Amino acid sequence: MQLIFATNNKNKIEEIKGALTEGLEIITLTEAGIDIDIPEPHNTLEENAKEKSTVIHNLTQQHCFSEDTGLQVDALNGAPGVRSARYAGDEANFKNNTLLLLKNLQNIKERAAQFKTVISLILDNKEYQFTGICTGKIHTQEKGTNGFGYDSIFIPDGDEKTFAEMTMEEKNKYSHRKKALAKLIYFLSEYIPEHKT
Repeated sequence: MQLIFATNNKNKIEEIKGALTEGLEIITLTEAGIDIDIPEPHNTLEENAKEKSTVIHNLTQQHCFSEDTGLQVDALNGAPGVRSARYAGDEANFKNNTLLLLKNLQNIKERAAQFKTVISLILDNKEYQFTGICTGKIHTQEKGTNGFGYDSIFIPDGDEKTFAEMTMEEKNKYSHRKKALAKLIYFLSEYIPEHKT
């Protein structure tokens, strides 16, 4: 089965493709000849994920999926949340966002947080959602050079290293995105044999 992945984020594409099972082919927006920035206007990850998959489905009428991910910090009332990619402003980069988060957590001892990924799949004009969560805490400083986003300051529960200090294989033991993707793949494995597409 072929699915269009509604993202322009190369890091997310790499993570998703690294976790694929046989029989599932991911087509990126670039490979599908689509060059647009998809809006994320909503206040929840669920709504933003649906927005992105709906836009691409309306354009192509093909099977597609999208995902939206947010880092939710308890001490900041769930921020940065849906604004994780734009926490330090609409033109911000990963570094700006990370430094602002560390600044906002200065002198705060309670540093519990979680990454949450919501995948929105549109298959035969129906939408399905799959959620993955990784709980952990925010480090007091950046550590590691792998990964992207807030990986250099997030330590998953059950480990002492940040995501940025881990290999992809190590990160996937905990990854919120991997958990959501596993649910998507299981759903497709149940769906495809009956559907024959």
